[in-house]
Amino acid sequence: MSRIALYPGSFDPVTNGHVDVVRQAVGLCDRLVVAIGLHPGKAPLFSTDERLAMVREVFEPIAKSAKCQFEATTFDDLAVTAAKRANATILIRGLRDGTDLDYEMQMAGMNEAMAPEIRTVFLPASPTVRPITATLVRQIAGMGGDVSNFVPKAVLKRLKAKFGR
Repeated sequence: MSRIALYPGSFDPVTNGHVDVVRQAVGLCDRLVVAIGLHPGKAPLFSTDERLAMVREVFEPIAKSAKCQFEATTFDDLAVTAAKRANATILIRGLRDGTDLDYEMQMAGMNEAMAPEIRTVFLPASPTVRPITATLVRQIAGMGGDVSNFVPKAVLKRLKAKFGR
């Protein structure tokens, strides 16, 4: 039986923190599905197609080198519903700090109540990427700051094009 994991998030943009989680996740599963959440109330910096392209460009080589199948998709419902659709039994969540843990524990409990067959696996962020958030990356890039230490080169190129720098 193959182990399928779903890693949900907004990925707006992909950061080195996301890369850190994916590097760990591909060692835990045979197939990794990265699922971009679409929320009608949010206005992302990057379009759905741009985010899918970033996710594929950055994560697919990592999965391939680990001999892990890779898929990128979107979802506009619950993460556990998306996980069921992908036949995933593992839900991947990255943790930066205790605040993340508190929130993610609540989510894991609710998800387990709705889908007991799906296990949440928490992956701790490596020390060098703990402070990185997509929100801060967007803010820094939008104000002309250097985010080259926080995002992969392919994403940096897209951010520069987006902000005209």
